[in-house]
Amino acid sequence: MFPRSVGSGPGRRGSAYRSATYAPLRPWQVRQRRFALTRFGRRGLDPAEVGDFLERVAADLEGLYVELARTHEQNLRIKDALRRWQSQQAPSMREAAGG
Repeated sequence: MFPRSVGSGPGRRGSAYRSATYAPLRPWQVRQRRFALTRFGRRGLDPAEVGDFLERVAADLEGLYVELARTHEQNLRIKDALRRWQSQQAPSMREAAGG
């Protein structure tokens, strides 16, 4: 979705704990994830409970991605407003400095 700014060095993405091939989970990936049934009948996890949990995780992820997109858009608006303000202030700063 958006490049990560975490990490060090130019053009580096991700963090020190993730490989370059790491991709964050998307809600659809959680919803499509299926678990194998155990060989011994009902032993193991309850499929309905696992499904409910995966749906909850997917919904939480979806909400986070919506909020991330909203924050990204707000960040762009703020940066644009700052650039406009700086452009407006630059001539008066040069005059004040005697240049």
